[in-house]
Amino acid sequence: MSEPRPDSTQPPVASDELRAPVGNEVELCYQTFGDPDDEPLLLVMGLSGPMTWWDQSLCEQLAAAGFHVVRYDNRDTGRSTRVDAPVHPGQLVRAFVTGRADAPYSMSDLAGDAVGLLDHLGIDSAHLVGVSMGGMIAQTVAVEHPTRVRSLTSISSTTGRRTVGWQHPSLLPRLIAPRRAGREAYIESSLAMWSLIGSAGYPTDPDALRSRAAETFDRGVSNPGALRQMLAILTQDDRTPRLRRVRVPALVIHGTADKMVHVSGGRSTAAAIPGAELLTIDGMGHDLPPGLFPTFVEAIRRTADRASA
Repeated sequence: MSEPRPDSTQPPVASDELRAPVGNEVELCYQTFGDPDDEPLLLVMGLSGPMTWWDQSLCEQLAAAGFHVVRYDNRDTGRSTRVDAPVHPGQLVRAFVTGRADAPYSMSDLAGDAVGLLDHLGIDSAHLVGVSMGGMIAQTVAVEHPTRVRSLTSISSTTGRRTVGWQHPSLLPRLIAPRRAGREAYIESSLAMWSLIGSAGYPTDPDALRSRAAETFDRGVSNPGALRQMLAILTQDDRTPRLRRVRVPALVIHGTADKMVHVSGGRSTAAAIPGAELLTIDGMGHDLPPGLFPTFVEAIRRTADRASA
C-alpha cells in the first residue's frame, strides 16, 4: 500500500507540455506530474475538454498521493492532432436518434490513442481515471486492452447503453448550435454551459471558470473536433457485457445532479463491473469542482491500493 508523501513546501514537479506520436497520424500533447518511479496514473478528459481541465492542483494532489500523473489532450482538442473530416448536423441528429451514423473515428480509436501514449512512455500498465467521454475511453481500454489497466476509475460516465446515462434533452440544441467566433464569445458560451451542468452543491468561482475558458481558447479549440467526438460518443457500442469481464479494482463516481450524463449511467457501470465501488455525490453535477478534490484523491488512492493488495 502506498502512503501519501510528506507535506512539502514545493508542489510535485510538472513537466513541460510534450508530444507523443501514437499511430494513424495522430500526435498527442501530454504533461506529467511527480516522480516517474511512482505508480503511473493516466487521466482521460471528456468531450472537447483539453488536459488542462484536469486542474493542476488536482494533478499535484494526486502526485503527492504517490502517483506519477499523466494528463493529455485527446485528438481534436487542445494541442493534439486535428482530424480532417467534416461533420454535418444531420449526422448528429441521426446518431442521437438511432445510435448509427458514419463517424470519423470510434471509441476504440480513442482508447487506442491512450494505449499508444502508454507505449510512448514505456508504461506497461497504469491506473486509469476518465471523466465523461474520458470514462468511456478508460472503460474501453479496460475491456479491449485489459493487461494495460491496473485499476479503473470512471467519473460522470456511462456504459454506452442508450437506456441509461441519458443527456437532458434541453442540452442538445446548445451542444450542436453554431458558436460565435472569438475569444470572448467562447468564454461567455463556456460560462453559460457550466452554469447549466456544473455542481450546484459545490460551486466553482466564476473567475476561475473564466480563466479556465480563456486558457482553453488560447491552447486551441475546434468546434468540428467537438462534433467528431460527439459522433464517437453517440455511435459507441454498449460495453455492459464486456464490462462484466473486467477483473481489476474499479471505482465509479457520479453526481446525483448530473444533467449531461444521468446518474443511471454511473449506477449501471458499477453494476456491470464485478466488485466495483459506487460513490454517488449529492450536489455534484458534470464537473470536477475543487471542493471535491480531496474526495477524488482519497477514493482514487483507495482503488489503486486494492490493485496492489
